[in-house]
Amino acid sequence: MSAQETSAQGIDARETKAVAAEPETLVAVEDVHTYYGKSHILHGVSLHVCRGEVVGLLGRNGVGKSTTLKTIMGLVRPAEGKVLLDGKPVGGLPAHRLARLGIGYVPEDRRIFRHLTVMENLRTGLDRGGVTEARKHALLDKVFTYFPRLAERRSQAGGTLSGGEQQMLAIARAMMLEPKIILLDEPTEGLMPRMVSQIRTIIEALHQEGVAILLVEQNVPLTLEASRRVYFMEKGMIRHHAPAAGLSVHDPIVQQYLGV
Repeated sequence: MSAQETSAQGIDARETKAVAAEPETLVAVEDVHTYYGKSHILHGVSLHVCRGEVVGLLGRNGVGKSTTLKTIMGLVRPAEGKVLLDGKPVGGLPAHRLARLGIGYVPEDRRIFRHLTVMENLRTGLDRGGVTEARKHALLDKVFTYFPRLAERRSQAGGTLSGGEQQMLAIARAMMLEPKIILLDEPTEGLMPRMVSQIRTIIEALHQEGVAILLVEQNVPLTLEASRRVYFMEKGMIRHHAPAAGLSVHDPIVQQYLGV
């Protein structure tokens, strides 16, 4: 075999390896149009999140970021386009079915059950078919390790918790479902810096466990630090897509879509 042929084979092998290493898409949104009544909110939104990947979705208030998450979660049905999970269309499924298929959701307003205790809130994600008692205990132990404050308040009503504690509970409840991906909508809004730091730590811990995250967040430094890639939205459309590592809060593209 000639040196040229050997070199060509080596290139082919490297290319094959690179293709094999390409991350697998977990959730894909393809040309989605969503309406609230007659109001056209999402105008052909397309994005994707790979397995175990943290992706940021940035934009000013009112551009359609939360609606994008609600559309993926089945809380809003797209008028056109597709939502895919593991390559299969799931756009017409209700939210509870999507939760069982592996999509967790932490809404902007948290939506914890205010009159239920911390433990009762967590059990809404635990009491499902196919979960053994041993697995339930393991999941509880894990979230109480991440959120020791919740362990201290396990018998306390959700509505009496502080804002930061309620956010912890909302994330912990989503974790009970052992999701493949968690849709996080403004998780640090209104929180003290210490709580913001803890939310950042939890995002990293989930990432290390292989849980994908689609993060909507006004805290741009946190989003750029936590994410592998970011999408920028404007007027219901994805306007720009870039690796997060190459961006800073002072980058012209960040200022264009987020600056006042």
